[in-house]
Amino acid sequence: MTDSRDTVDVTIIGGGPTGLYGLFYAGMREVSARVIDTLPELGGQLTALYPEKDVFDVGGFPRILAKDLAAELVEQGLQFGAEVCLGEQVMELNPRENMFDLTTDAGPRPTRSIVIAGGKGSFKSREIKAPGWDDFIANGIDTHVADPEKYRDKRVLIVGGGDSAFDWSLGLSDIAAELTQIHRSDKFRAHERTVEQVREKVTGGFVELLTYQVAAEFKGGDRVESVTIMDTKSKERRDLEVDCVLALIGFVPSLGPIADWGLEIEKNRIVVDQRMRTNVPGVYAAGDITTYDGKLDLISTGFGEAAIAVNNAVHHVDPTARVNPGHSTSSKAFN
Repeated sequence: MTDSRDTVDVTIIGGGPTGLYGLFYAGMREVSARVIDTLPELGGQLTALYPEKDVFDVGGFPRILAKDLAAELVEQGLQFGAEVCLGEQVMELNPRENMFDLTTDAGPRPTRSIVIAGGKGSFKSREIKAPGWDDFIANGIDTHVADPEKYRDKRVLIVGGGDSAFDWSLGLSDIAAELTQIHRSDKFRAHERTVEQVREKVTGGFVELLTYQVAAEFKGGDRVESVTIMDTKSKERRDLEVDCVLALIGFVPSLGPIADWGLEIEKNRIVVDQRMRTNVPGVYAAGDITTYDGKLDLISTGFGEAAIAVNNAVHHVDPTARVNPGHSTSSKAFN
């Protein structure tokens, strides 16, 4: 990872699939580029939320693990030597003539153009309002799965009724020594087929699925050792001995300081035109963070939007540069 205060041509905010593909296009256009992300590693949701899930709708890969797709995108995006700034929150835009004095909580990151590719924005894990949560978060309580092997031969409690909760009940059922999943009702937000697969694991004795149950208290010493669960109907409580808790109850998206940059915002998304331009000259956006008529939230769509955004940003920086990059097979960047 590099760390400079030099002015670059294009700064991409967001190191997920869309941002990484945009980084590749900036390199192919032979302009200087930087990527900034609040997460400690590149890959966005592919690595932070569902690294072990298969992705089926990306061109060229009939089936690929999310973490493997992220690794390929990182290699593709960084091949031209872009600057990488991780664990940084963008703060101020500060536009001036022909550039921006962009700053993060780590200092200045001056740039001539910006492409915002921050997915749904900054994500903060939802919290369980129960005693012990603050004591054991990251000490036995996790809000996402980074490495499934961490839970091998452990007694695991999964809290949640959405896709992530059911995906990991299925994914960890053959790894954990004991696996219990609880949800506050018997209505689930997860895909029906995944729920059916987990129920098959319940029948086989690999998973215990408890409905109308919530986590009421987390207990232990240096790490979580037990969880008091409460029946939402009878209010009856009982303790479960655990080694790990996975609170897969979702994330709260936020644009953070970007919301104060004077951008046109609609339902927490940035409004763009067909060139991925925002209402602020020199600032572009791509991926799930954008909105326009006919918008589709897909990785494949994000790739196309990233290409449009970056190529127009290149033209903004140098009006003599063509917007159309031409075919990669004849690009000077690869010769």
